[in-house]
Amino acid sequence: MAAQLLEEKLTCAICLGLYQDPVTLPCGHNFCGACIRDWWDRCGKACPECREPFPDGAELRRNVALSGVLEAQLRASLEVTQQQATQAEGQLLELQKQRSQIQNSACILASWVSGKFSSLLQALEMQHTAALRSIDVAKTRVLAQARDEEQRLRGHLEAVARHGCRIQELLEQVDEQTFLQESQLLQPPGPLGPLTPLQWDEDQQLGDLKQLLSRLCGLLLEEGGHPGAPAKPVDLGPMEAPGPLAPVPSTVCPLRRKLWQNYRNLTFDPISANRHFYLSRQDQQVKHCRQSQGPGRPGRFELWQVQCTQSFQAGHHYWEVRASDHSVTLGVSYPQLSRCRVGPHTDNIGRGPCSWGLCVQGDSLQAWHNGQAQRLPGVSGRLLGMDLDLASGCLTFYSLEPQTQPLYTFHAPFNQPLTPVFWLLEGRTLTLCHQPGAVFPPGPQEGVLS
Repeated sequence: MAAQLLEEKLTCAICLGLYQDPVTLPCGHNFCGACIRDWWDRCGKACPECREPFPDGAELRRNVALSGVLEAQLRASLEVTQQQATQAEGQLLELQKQRSQIQNSACILASWVSGKFSSLLQALEMQHTAALRSIDVAKTRVLAQARDEEQRLRGHLEAVARHGCRIQELLEQVDEQTFLQESQLLQPPGPLGPLTPLQWDEDQQLGDLKQLLSRLCGLLLEEGGHPGAPAKPVDLGPMEAPGPLAPVPSTVCPLRRKLWQNYRNLTFDPISANRHFYLSRQDQQVKHCRQSQGPGRPGRFELWQVQCTQSFQAGHHYWEVRASDHSVTLGVSYPQLSRCRVGPHTDNIGRGPCSWGLCVQGDSLQAWHNGQAQRLPGVSGRLLGMDLDLASGCLTFYSLEPQTQPLYTFHAPFNQPLTPVFWLLEGRTLTLCHQPGAVFPPGPQEGVLS
């Protein structure tokens, strides 16, 4: 209250601001020197408040006391302002320090997480390779045992057949002396003996791996897909003719679950695969190897490409692909896509009017069609989805990790059958993900899927 009253006392009645060079009239009222002179020029020499005339010949005098009070107040205000500036600068430095610490901490956390996941993936890959190698070794041993047993049985069958033929010959012998002599010399084959059981035990082949994978799935796949929900152990079930690839997890977002309504299980076409491509897992996985897998033949891509066995002419279709790393291209093409290499390029997906593709690079994406590229921001690019709606003429690419998001959509009439086609750099691997219960499109002998 006191500060407010003091401010009112130090306010000029003309400009309503703090006094600037205050002067006092004979009547005792105070004004800014410039304000009172301007007032007199416009309204005559009189006090603006009490209307008392200002004597002719008198001079305005500076109010020393009032000027001192104003100067003291301004200095105090300046000191407060300087203190506030110092405080703001300190807070700004503290904020910058905290921001830098957060950036460094986030970088360290990201590096730590990446390192842990890299180690985990490496360990899983080692376990995967070792398990498959162990199964293959056991299979080879048991099949060798089966071949030995098969040879024993076939040898016994041949001996029995020869013995039977010899008996038939003796029965047809007309010379009784010869019949009696050779009948006494005839010896039947030895006993067959029991069938040796093949030593194949699924539980023994898996060992502790099944329980280990169950616990690992329980830790990673949260119940209902909600973060923080308690983990539920996943039962791998009996080992009855296991599929070549693990099914896609069921914990998905609503958008991805909606896309799954049109899921298609696809396979790579071995006839189209470049000679450096190695197909495995029932043609669901392809790897680009340095060593050639065989000579060139009709139908093979000279480019580093492979297409799917299935094609689409109508309807709505969706499929997913997992890449081991970047530097891969996903797309679709008409049947006339060239298999030959022309120029320096190792691919032709999207470089002409008959194909559309999405090239995944280390730091960006490129959507290609008719030789023109649309550069897009980079994403994880390991698990990708392709949604083809031929009725509306839309081809949409999706990134599925860490969350489902559309990347780019091509719009075209699509007036010919479309076949999924892929390009991958040396050392890269592509896997066509299969969804249990999804429609398995027909092969080329059955025509395109509508």
